[in-house]
Order: sequence, then structure tokens, then C-alpha cells
Amino acid sequence: MDFADPHQRRIFFELHSGLPREGPGNRDSTARAIAMVGALPTRPRILDIACGPGMQTMDLAALLPEARIVAVDMHEPFLEELQRRAAAAGVAHRIEALRADMAALPFATGCFDLIWCEGAAYIMGVGNALRAWRPLLRDGGKLALTEAVWLKPDAPEPVRRCFAEYPAMGDVASNRKLVRDCGYELLGDFVLPDAAWWDDYYGPMEERLADLTSKYAGDSVATAVLAENREELELFRLYSGYYGYVFLITVEKS
Repeated sequence: MDFADPHQRRIFFELHSGLPREGPGNRDSTARAIAMVGALPTRPRILDIACGPGMQTMDLAALLPEARIVAVDMHEPFLEELQRRAAAAGVAHRIEALRADMAALPFATGCFDLIWCEGAAYIMGVGNALRAWRPLLRDGGKLALTEAVWLKPDAPEPVRRCFAEYPAMGDVASNRKLVRDCGYELLGDFVLPDAAWWDDYYGPMEERLADLTSKYAGDSVATAVLAENREELELFRLYSGYYGYVFLITVEKS
């Protein structure tokens, strides 16, 4: 996928726009992670980084009804979708949608009680993200993120080829160590269940792929983009035992 090519980029976002989520996750997993976060201030301030269309943002708002949430993303249509969802749910007064780069966040030090990032820390690299975002936490602040991991060794060649562009991908143990090395204590972790991939992400994407394949029949560029995304989906269907996402729930060391 070449994002510099405007046609490929347009097809990609047509495929992804309007999906419930932009990566693996579900409400049950978000709720499980929140339970591991434990106690927060009465009215916690939360930063949701790379929020996408905001399904987990909405879950956070429901699970933490006193929280004030700042949700950031670089893709304006995702932020607009989040604002629509927040307005429909009557929580727009508690959610601020802001266009911002996760690598250059426009916030003062020590202003968040909880930082949240589902499925996007890999863009910076988890170690870089943990170090860069730590100053934004108040004393004793907490940070939760999900990261792609190997679940067992010797993955088949199609799986290795798919993740070749992410050589830093490790296993659960190496991510636990990384958390400690970056100045956090691990409160808990768990691997996302298969349902977190299918119910709100790959399932809706599979339906969209079928529609767009018909729409763009004869368009070789669009067909290639759609085929690449279909291959990703089929790879998980065949080889999900080899890789997944781990939810890491951490607290800043005092």
C-alpha cells in the first residue's frame, strides 16, 4: 500500500471509513483493561491517542462517567465521526476531539491521569511512545496500550512476510520488560480474544470488501489495495494462534 498514491489512499479510506473500529478491540476488552487500571481521581482527565472513529473513546466515557477525555487523531474524518457519536450519546460535553500528532502532542506536562492508546503505539514504536508520553502523566498516572505480539515461535512464512515491515515486534515477555525499562510498573496484561478482531473490525471490513470489490471491478489499482486488505484478514483467520494483540496496563513508577 503506497499512501503517497492518491488513488490508493482514497480506496484505503473508502474501505476503512465508517467501520466501527480501526483496529482490534472491543468493549469487553476495554472494560477488562479499565478494571486493571484500578483507582483513578474522582474526575479523571484521560488522553485517548490515535482514537480513530472513537469506539473505545465512547466506551471509556461510558465506563468512567465522571471522566473528561481528550481524543486525538490525525485523520479529520475520524474525529468528525467521533463527534457525531459523542453527540448522539449525549456525552459531547465530556469529549474533546482534537487533530494532533502522537509524536508531538500539544499538552503541558503532568496534565493527564490516564493515557490510552489502542492499536497505534507501533507507529512510534512502543518504547518511544512510553518514553515520550510519560511526561504528560500526573504523579502516579497510568497508561494503557495494545501492541502486536508473537504468541508462539516459528510463525509460517506468510505471517512473517506480513509483519516484515515491523521488525521490532516481540512477544508478551519482551513487552513486559520494555514497560519496566521505560519507567513503568505493569499492573496487568492480557491477549485480546479473537472476538476483538472480528466483531467490530474484520467482520465489518469483510462486508465492505465484498461491496467495494464489485464497485471497482476492472480497476487494477483498487483491486490491488482491496486484495492486500483481504489477505490480512485471511491471514488472521488461518494463523491467529501465532500472533495477536496484548493489552498492557501500566502505572508510572514513583
